[in-house]
Amino acid sequence: MMKFRAILARLTLNKSNNKPMKTLIQYATLGLAALALPAFAQQPSPAERVAALKATMAASQVVLKQYEWIETTVVSLKGEEKSRQMNRCYYGADGGVQKVPLTTPPPEEKKRGLRGKIAESKKEEMTDYMKSAVALVKSYVPPMPALIEAAKEKGKVSVDVLQPGKRARLNFRDYLKPGDTLSVEVDLTNNRMLALTVKSHLEDAKDAVTLEARMATLADGTSYADTITLNAPVKNISVKVDNSGYRKTSN
Repeated sequence: MMKFRAILARLTLNKSNNKPMKTLIQYATLGLAALALPAFAQQPSPAERVAALKATMAASQVVLKQYEWIETTVVSLKGEEKSRQMNRCYYGADGGVQKVPLTTPPPEEKKRGLRGKIAESKKEEMTDYMKSAVALVKSYVPPMPALIEAAKEKGKVSVDVLQPGKRARLNFRDYLKPGDTLSVEVDLTNNRMLALTVKSHLEDAKDAVTLEARMATLADGTSYADTITLNAPVKNISVKVDNSGYRKTSN
């Protein structure tokens, strides 16, 4: 709570010359109001829970921009590892995540003749699918406040109480794609995200995928996605992303 107030105070210092920051402060204020309720005794509405969640997400993003970390992405086919990529990640001046590759992919061996061409074509198709699966992970984690707000405005938010006064799950239908669902498990005592689950699809609705993200906290209490796992059973592909080695940037 004290950390959250400290972030809000810092944001307030910059509100006069930064219009987006004003919106962030409004979300943070709503979040503080929600957190002030004793264990959500008054049972906030789904809209109030969404506002509090967005406030916590915004505050965490502000703090995370002070850090760099190592992202390891492993893609497996039928349980066999096909690629592993490690990147050093940090936030750039534009506010986006910058990635510096730490691994070099091995050279590809190409087969000759007709069989080689067929094998190469299938490999390229599978590679494109794997890239789409990795991109889908990035589309859901971390959740985008604008898409969460859009789902709320359309009345596509539901709340499951897992432990009264302690844990709840917010479900956002049609979050990114028609028919998908993003679910966020929240610790009601501090409004911190505990886990994310997604039911979505890649190329079409029959190409179903599931995604699970385990949340963790840094020493200062900031939340981040520790491990993200996506499973695409139609193609027997899985994507696992680990974020580790968080440390404050030097700049």
